[in-house]
Amino acid sequence: MDPCGSAAHPVGNALAVGDLDRAFALGLMDAIPCPACSADCVARLDRVQGERQQALAARERYRQREARLARRRLEREQRRAAPTVAVEDQHQPAASAVVTARPFEAPRVVSPALPPAAAAALARAQAKAAARAQGTTSPGSAALKPPSQGEPER
Repeated sequence: MDPCGSAAHPVGNALAVGDLDRAFALGLMDAIPCPACSADCVARLDRVQGERQQALAARERYRQREARLARRRLEREQRRAAPTVAVEDQHQPAASAVVTARPFEAPRVVSPALPPAAAAALARAQAKAAARAQGTTSPGSAALKPPSQGEPER
């Protein structure tokens, strides 16, 4: 860097004619305004340096955003691929889980229709309904039983 600002003159001349490439090659970002230069020259140098700094900051933000989006896209693909890997890791799929859509397609493994917790809840509900149909009640269902014709309502 030139403490007296003499390096700013060639940069200022390049900016005056609109040659940004030459101004960058001459060290636009490192140029210190010359104390003897006019106010227009100093203002032009400051303005172009500020614009360039903003552009560099915007480019860095763009690159960070692209990296963040790529990372999220990769994580999303890994999450989507994880259930497929879990199905493939099982020793032998059930015969009913293998489906062939068309004769020319290879069979594919279909995941179960219900998650384990939902299947367990459905099984409990079906058992409760079957118990009601047979006339027996489970221990917690006495309060849910409708009153018979001879009993008063509570």
